[in-house]
Amino acid sequence: MAGKPKLHYSKGRGKMESIRWLLAAAGVEFEEEFIETKEDLEKLRNDGVLLFQQVPMVEIDGMRMVQTRAILSYIAAKYNLYGKDLKERAWIDMYVEGTTDLMGMIMYLPFQPADTKEKNLALIIERATTRYFPVYEKALKDHGQDYLVGNKLSWADVHLLEAILMVEECKPDVLSAFPLLQAFKGRISNIPTIKKFLQPGSQRKPPLDEKSVALVRKIFSI
Repeated sequence: MAGKPKLHYSKGRGKMESIRWLLAAAGVEFEEEFIETKEDLEKLRNDGVLLFQQVPMVEIDGMRMVQTRAILSYIAAKYNLYGKDLKERAWIDMYVEGTTDLMGMIMYLPFQPADTKEKNLALIIERATTRYFPVYEKALKDHGQDYLVGNKLSWADVHLLEAILMVEECKPDVLSAFPLLQAFKGRISNIPTIKKFLQPGSQRKPPLDEKSVALVRKIFSI
């Protein structure tokens, strides 16, 4: 019996959070080894366990996996969250890339200068409501099914729910014009493994506060 996957990252969300989400949705228990100082990161680099000197890094199935996309693809395929054929996988990839772009904008917001934050926040809301969310609303409307691809829970659904909740932290009523996404959010949030992850005390991480931002800057020299 293989041990639990071990996640190496800081205590914040960052690029590891989508990995936490996907493992949790698949019902996989995982351990976390937090990088709390610059020295912790340097030790991993010096030990030669980071292929490109970067984290996230996940120890899983005897591998030390790096590169967020590679890790997520592996987990999705391993736990049957990656469609039944190449076409479904292509759709999942497209949907995931869209939510990745949107979440990337939010992820970097706390690190931006105060004088540009408001403008960038407005841009995030504008992109969410005119470029990204309409695509998922239309997909759900066109096929009339509960999930984005193949009428079965996939990585695309998990990623979209994560993105929705992140945007709602910026603007709570952002789904007001998207009734199908509102229903989707309710459905996916109530899947038992995901519902558990959304409860207080889970391994889900909160948004970065000022103290966390300062620590991340120090660890990663940004």
